[in-house]
Amino acid sequence: MKSCIRAFLLLLAFTVAGSVAFAKSDRYRITLTIHDCPDSVMYLGYYYAENSYVFDTALRDKKGRFVFSGDNRDLLPGMYFFSASASRWMDFVVYHEKPFFTFTTDEADWVGNMQVKGSRENEVFFNYKRGDNLLYAEYEQRMAHADSAVRRRLEAELLQRQREYKNQFIRDHPDRMISLAMQATKDVYPSVPLLSPDGDTLSQRQRYEYYMAHYFDSMPLHDDMLVRTPSSVFYQRVMDYFDIYLKGASPETVIAYADSLIERARPSKENFKWLVHTVKEKYLHSNITAYESVVVHMIHRYYTSGDAYWCSASTIDEMTALADKCELLLIGRTAPELILFDTLRVPHSLHHLPHRYKLLVFWSPACGHCKTMVPELYQRYRALAERYDIGAFAVLSEPDDATRPLWHRFIADHRLDWLNLDGGEANIDWHDVYNVVTTPQVYLLDQDNRIMAKKFNAETFQRIVEALCQPKNTSTGTDRQ
Repeated sequence: MKSCIRAFLLLLAFTVAGSVAFAKSDRYRITLTIHDCPDSVMYLGYYYAENSYVFDTALRDKKGRFVFSGDNRDLLPGMYFFSASASRWMDFVVYHEKPFFTFTTDEADWVGNMQVKGSRENEVFFNYKRGDNLLYAEYEQRMAHADSAVRRRLEAELLQRQREYKNQFIRDHPDRMISLAMQATKDVYPSVPLLSPDGDTLSQRQRYEYYMAHYFDSMPLHDDMLVRTPSSVFYQRVMDYFDIYLKGASPETVIAYADSLIERARPSKENFKWLVHTVKEKYLHSNITAYESVVVHMIHRYYTSGDAYWCSASTIDEMTALADKCELLLIGRTAPELILFDTLRVPHSLHHLPHRYKLLVFWSPACGHCKTMVPELYQRYRALAERYDIGAFAVLSEPDDATRPLWHRFIADHRLDWLNLDGGEANIDWHDVYNVVTTPQVYLLDQDNRIMAKKFNAETFQRIVEALCQPKNTSTGTDRQ
């Protein structure tokens, strides 16, 4: 009997020890109790740039608690949330504290009745939320039976009092995460000076440059928490910077401002990573071909250099190869020489085509889009060729026995009386050099074979020619000066 008792006590000791060891191994443990809560499941999630993600789930235990814990990941600094459904959620913060928090509230008012243990950051956070909610409730009651004129006045008064409350809170708690996040949304525009230090009136350009240089001054770009905040705090401000204030800027200008922003964020691995990836992807998918130089710059400076710690070596190698290939075909670069045979087996050189401007087209009669676009492009080319001295260099991109008969028939049917060239025999592997993955691919070159425009369609061809090319003087046959 005694041996059985000893065995039981020994087993109990091991069980308790195991439980304690498991608890000590937790890297986060967050307990949420909501009295009278009807939900049996609660989710824990976080914000990241423009999105939010759920990463843990808890079932309500017998004590009415939702306990989130884990030993396989850290909770990085940022704003998190509890959510029972799309309309039932509540934010909290993780910032410079071990995430072993206890939240207790009730169903009547999650925020208003919140009690926090283990986190001074969240005590401050919920104090701010309570004060803001009380202010809103006060004005909501006053506006309930007000006419439209009074309501507009009260709405303006509420906004002013909320601003004052927020600004005072930031002054009282300058280093708290909620204060830093609110401060990050501050617009620098009101502080843009009208006069220089010498008293001279600043031009519109000078004021713009000041605004751009100081746009992110209120943001703690060095702080990892920034990217893990709701989209209005960081993500949207960055998007506005590029989409609005750098809209239409030259690639060189975009590169200069992007580098300046990224370097300021370099002390934060999280913000640095997101900015590098986001800027690269943004201009990779731009429909403005001149911005390919931004992508090439981003890859070479931040990926090829080894700064992109989050990428594997194979990924960096692939991206570098892509950038190297794209760099050869950037606007302003000399197009690679291409020598091909025409339908009569006569060789022709792209670089020695005797025209001031050159239209280079890679296409195939087996390509559905080519069947529509190429005849239309040809008609627009014929309408402009004489006036602007444009020569065409139209290349069959699928030079095989099955496609060649279709090619000859298509040329005859649509009377494509431009220089038609078979891509089968060439001086280079033009599929690789010109990165012809899809067709049609179209380039416009100048007399020095520099790329003026590319990846345009038939509809935009005329506008591009009229904007970039100089017509001949039809009376003398010389270029108009």
